[in-house]
Amino acid sequence: MELKFDEKGLICAIAQDASSGEVLMQAYMNREAFELTLSTGYAHYWSRSRKKLWKKGEESGHLQKVEGVYLDCDRDCVLLKVKQMGAACHTGNYTCFYTPVKEDGIGVEMLGKLERIVDDRKRNPEEGSYTSYLFEKGIDKIAKKTGEEAVELVIASKNDNKDEIVGECADLLYHTLVLLRAKGVTLKDVCTELNERHQ
Repeated sequence: MELKFDEKGLICAIAQDASSGEVLMQAYMNREAFELTLSTGYAHYWSRSRKKLWKKGEESGHLQKVEGVYLDCDRDCVLLKVKQMGAACHTGNYTCFYTPVKEDGIGVEMLGKLERIVDDRKRNPEEGSYTSYLFEKGIDKIAKKTGEEAVELVIASKNDNKDEIVGECADLLYHTLVLLRAKGVTLKDVCTELNERHQ
């Protein structure tokens, strides 16, 4: 597959969280970085400032495990769908795109962010955290709460109150994410199933 590198032998590369769809960072690749990414399964880039090849996370441990590689229609930009380990940005933020210029609302990537928080509370319990409390109580408590929230959403929809519906749906989605994590299921697993049904 022929890539269109620029006059400096580089091609733009965008890393995207494979689960949430969040755009994590933008960098550049030369041909060697692209080929290493494909052969190793981990993102490699070309540093224009240091003029050297680098593996993302080689010093910080914040590796990017590549789950998919796509080219745009002009073949002059690469999209990497990755599993990000730690923060993508050198500032410590999960994504480099954390500075809003204009916002038009929050999208479905919020579910991916929430999934990461839930996962962190499971691995690193925090005192006073409701999520940690649910994991401590176990699947019976989590399943009961998820069922209660589902019923409350049904009741809110029958009451025809939009604010109630939004609130109860948010509660249900949150508890569903906790339940999924408790059973070792990811949003990606669910989205894969939905995609297979759609085809």
